Order: sequence, then C-alpha cells, then structure tokens
Amino acid sequence: MANLRVLLVEDDELFRLGLQTRLQTEVGIEIIAEAIDGETAIEFTQRYQPDVVLLDVGLPGIGGVEACRQIKQQHPQIPILILTSHSQKTLIERLIAAGASGYCLKGIEAEALILALRSVAAGASWWDRTVTAEIRAAMSRQVIPVPEVDVSLIHTLTRREQEILALIAAGKNNQEIAETLHIAIGTVRVHVHAILQKLGVRDRTSAAVLALHQGWENLP
Repeated sequence: MANLRVLLVEDDELFRLGLQTRLQTEVGIEIIAEAIDGETAIEFTQRYQPDVVLLDVGLPGIGGVEACRQIKQQHPQIPILILTSHSQKTLIERLIAAGASGYCLKGIEAEALILALRSVAAGASWWDRTVTAEIRAAMSRQVIPVPEVDVSLIHTLTRREQEILALIAAGKNNQEIAETLHIAIGTVRVHVHAILQKLGVRDRTSAAVLALHQGWENLP
C-alpha cells in the first residue's frame, strides 16, 4: 500500500518539528514537504500534489483560511485538515466555506490526529466534537450555504444509509460509524459514496450540513 503523502504547513518551528517527528514514525505516512506560510503552501500543493494538506490556520502572509480556499479552488480533490489552537464560531464558519475537510484542535492526541489524516484522505470529514453545534448555529444565521437539493431524495436512501447519514451529521467518522453499527469500515465507505450520489452533494460535509438543516440527524 502506498504511503499517505502529507504536506505539513505550520509556522511555529518547534511545533512543526514535533509534528514532523511524530508523523514520520507512523508506518504509511510520509511528510513530503513543509511550508511556513500560506503562499508557500499553495505553491507546494501545486508542486508536490499531496494526498492531504495538514494546515495551521494562523499562518503569516495570506493566512490559513485564504490558503485553504485557494488550494481547494485549484485542487478540489485534495483534502485539507486544519490544525489550530482556535475554535471561534466565525473561524469554523470560514473554514467550512473555504472547503476544509476537517478541523482539529492542537491539543488532539497523536493517535487521533493520525486517524483524522487517514479519514480525510479517504474522503471522510473530521470535525472537533464542538463543531456540529457550531455548524447548526451558523446555518441558522444563514452563514453556511445549504446545498440546494430535492428534499424528497431522502426517501431514496435505504434505512442503513439513513442511519449512516444521521451519524455523519452527528460528527462521526467512518471508524466510529463502523463501530456504532457493527459493520466493516469498507461497508461504511460504500454506503457514504451511495449517500453522496443519491443526494447529489459533492462531499461528506455538504451531506452533514444538509442533514442538519433538514433535521435528518434523528433518522431513521
């Protein structure tokens, strides 16, 4: 199996070194490049085409949010996991709008960060537990756009797919969904793909936003 190629973007030298050292000890993860500002992050994403970008939001230059937005605009297929010490509501709203696939606080345990990297690289999303509530609050203020789909499409989902959509809306990653439903993680991935196709949304985050807006998190 090929290594997970990670672009590490962090301006704090000591913190970056600690991350680099820890992640490089993990089998199957390779730090292919490191950047210390948003402009270099954009340049290195273009140059190295990483599998995932691990991005600090508090960067010098254009900043992490704008770097995230530009990277996703140029490379929509590359997931971005945000790592930061901040958790303000406005920041979360901006990150979601910029296309981030996940968000972790810097106090996260190393094992959880590695799982988060693997999750977003596999097409899932990863949000800190407080974020689901923040998403709901942001939608109520119409800050985060809700995907425009035919709400009757919920009835095209099987009961199992509805269960998984509810868990996605609750902020669960694929591993947690598999454990909750006592099914294989590969089966979860298949169901998630089917959910996105049936609802006509581009990614897991859009499905979660739609589910929360429609009140589908309590299904089935």
